[in-house]
Amino acid sequence: MLIKIKNNTLLFSAGGILYALTELLWRRKTHWTMIITGGLCFLILFRLFDKIRQIRNIYKCVIGSLVITLIEFGVGCVVNIRFQMKVWDYSGMPFNLLGQICPIYSFLWGLLTIPIIFICNTTRKLLNFSETT
Repeated sequence: MLIKIKNNTLLFSAGGILYALTELLWRRKTHWTMIITGGLCFLILFRLFDKIRQIRNIYKCVIGSLVITLIEFGVGCVVNIRFQMKVWDYSGMPFNLLGQICPIYSFLWGLLTIPIIFICNTTRKLLNFSETT
């Protein structure tokens, strides 16, 4: 149990840091809530991809896009709408939902899943992580 908590903390932290760095490269800024969001996304995707290893990567990209989009919507509703922190605003994008998600970024999340799959596979092999640890 303690090992699983340690591993989940490591995965969460790595995902948060990597996402913040990605945002800094993409938008030239980030927000502390994005570290938490990125950590949550990576941890969930790592554990999910561990359970569905046999599925083709293209389907993992679709799943990754859906998971990240759903988490982004939930976080956006709390951070941007409820607490009005104005971390991001997609209201100017076509087909956006409450300014929190939009199809263009959902597609980009699918592309972002490609390196996430690689990182998950490499981490699993190097650190001998599995769904039980």
